[in-house]
Amino acid sequence: MQAAAYIFIHRKWKDDQSHFEDIIDYFCDIREPLQLLIFPEGTDLTENSKARSNDFAEKNGLQKYEYVLHPRTTGFTFVVDRLREGKNLDAVHDITVAYPHNMPQTEKHLLLGDFPKEIHFHVRRYPADTLPESREGLQLWCHKRWEEKEERLRSFYEGEKNFHFTGQTVIPPCKSELRVLVLKVLSILYWTLFSPAMCLLIYLYSLVRWYFIITVVIFVLLERIFGGLEIVELACYRFFHKQPHLNVKKNE
Repeated sequence: MQAAAYIFIHRKWKDDQSHFEDIIDYFCDIREPLQLLIFPEGTDLTENSKARSNDFAEKNGLQKYEYVLHPRTTGFTFVVDRLREGKNLDAVHDITVAYPHNMPQTEKHLLLGDFPKEIHFHVRRYPADTLPESREGLQLWCHKRWEEKEERLRSFYEGEKNFHFTGQTVIPPCKSELRVLVLKVLSILYWTLFSPAMCLLIYLYSLVRWYFIITVVIFVLLERIFGGLEIVELACYRFFHKQPHLNVKKNE
């Protein structure tokens, strides 16, 4: 995750904003296409989190939800604005996930083999030029999507447990069903064999053991001393491009 420059956060905006700026501006500056997955609701849907969401709705004069949590829009609006400013935003995909049969909640369910029998996805693409320009407009837009999610999930769970199709499906030519099936099979084979193979190599060969130990030590030290490999990557980029802080030019 560090090597892929994941954005690690503290869940406190005053601590996270500067890091968000640096990482996003870095990707914009190097013109690297990225996929950024955001959960604006911030956590899983449980009885406790739903109670907190209802309290938030009550304080802000919003409707209470049964199937979703109210989104916190600060991070979402900031990311959209920053990517749009860096000309690195193609679209926002709104994804709703539903489980018609069983819904595992903890790792205990997975250890007991309680995997979802089916997972349904509803995906809608919003091109960047269709999004509101202002931050207030983006906040309202995000809340509107959550209202739609609530109704969509209500219809799903109280109805036929299937998303009703709306709009037009567009499948890129490279994403054929055969290609997807082959990739699934190869992925399952790879990850099924990879983990036991690595354990066996570590057990049999001292060179592999030392490589494993040294790698772990290096990553731990990078995290403890610098904050992670992605921070080192940013520092190297600033040094070689003479940029003391990536977002200085954006703030001037």
